[in-house]
Amino acid sequence: MLKQFEDQFHKLGFDGPTQIQAAIYDPMVKGEDLLGLAPTGSGKTLAFVLPTLAEVMPGEGTQVLILAPSQELAMQTTNVVRDWARLVNAQVLALTGGANLKRQMERLKKHPEVVVGTPGRVASLIDDRRLKLHQLETLVIDEADDLLTGETLETVRRIAQAAPADCQLGFFSATDTDILHELPKWFGKDVRRIDVRESDQTQGEVKHELLQVNETKRDQMLKRLLAIPGFRALVFFDSTSRLAKTAAHFKHDHISAVPLTSGLRQTQRQKALTDFRLGHVKLLLTTDVAARGLDIPKLPAVVNYDRPTTATTYVHRAGRTGRMGEPGEVITFGDDHDLRDVRRMLSELDYSLTTVYYTPKGLTTTRPIKQERVKIKPARQQEDSGRQPAARQSTGQHQKRASQPSAKVSESFSKKHRKNKHNSRKGMRKKRRDGQN
Repeated sequence: MLKQFEDQFHKLGFDGPTQIQAAIYDPMVKGEDLLGLAPTGSGKTLAFVLPTLAEVMPGEGTQVLILAPSQELAMQTTNVVRDWARLVNAQVLALTGGANLKRQMERLKKHPEVVVGTPGRVASLIDDRRLKLHQLETLVIDEADDLLTGETLETVRRIAQAAPADCQLGFFSATDTDILHELPKWFGKDVRRIDVRESDQTQGEVKHELLQVNETKRDQMLKRLLAIPGFRALVFFDSTSRLAKTAAHFKHDHISAVPLTSGLRQTQRQKALTDFRLGHVKLLLTTDVAARGLDIPKLPAVVNYDRPTTATTYVHRAGRTGRMGEPGEVITFGDDHDLRDVRRMLSELDYSLTTVYYTPKGLTTTRPIKQERVKIKPARQQEDSGRQPAARQSTGQHQKRASQPSAKVSESFSKKHRKNKHNSRKGMRKKRRDGQN
């Protein structure tokens, strides 16, 4: 490792590189094509940033290209790279959708040594011959299990084909999927696998909790959780429509929450992330796409408002908390059927799922005991209940009421003798006709 990198490690208070960082460094410096598998929060970003920067030659054009699945992750990675690129006099440029395209094209004219971007924007600039890859030494695909799916897979392959044939490929992921075993087939190169997921010890203690909440009560439960001292959470939704409904509800009730969705402008998304990271808001409402790979230091909790549909999704959501040795908790909402499905889905993973219950003091594993309400009778009523009921005596008032005719009788009588207006009018009309005749 470069001396300036080692000095920076000590300055930041790190004892040394994490397991994935140590395992990846030498093979990447040597130019090997590889796949790095490590838990979320284990320092994967620095694992590929440091060895690639170590080989960068300032002023020699774009030599490193890093692809990320979302704008937020691309900007997050850009900030990390810049902090270390200064040590080797390298320039870094972010190319993401949603940002000013004209400004990006102007900055490309300065030929930055490192480019970080999303596949769609990068591919578009390559097609327009604005981004030239003839000097590219390393192509990194971060969150590879996500990027190498559907149409994005073809976009990533087109980008790789635009690079020189000897360009180094680096794939990084927290989960192992089928396509990661087929990389030679899709990219035409043998890829070395470096997997430290079993031996990595960087993740802190994370509690995985199941909280039974009916669908109509989930907003209310989030409000209750906010009453717990120090509670702050990244809240995952399955759909943006459901998220928008909850966000509008919370805004109306002045609840400390902000949405983070792909439909927002980049400035709005960046502000939402900044406010949440600084603790200005307590809940960040998001989706799997928008929050993929986000690094939020010391995040206390993740809440699955909607249960994850796959084990991979659960792993990535849970990976937002408990990073770099910090404690955390993952709370999954659902009815009895939902929670059974979650247990079944995660049965093969090394998670200890615990059923919890809400109390005003916080979540507990002890089921609250429902106390029956006992109605206390007034003292006078208790005294009266011991006495025998006295026989009713008829009074003059009762006798008087009894002698009066019933309402039904009176009503029928009045109807019988009521003057028929219809017949009366009919008679007058008859008289007029007779008079005319």
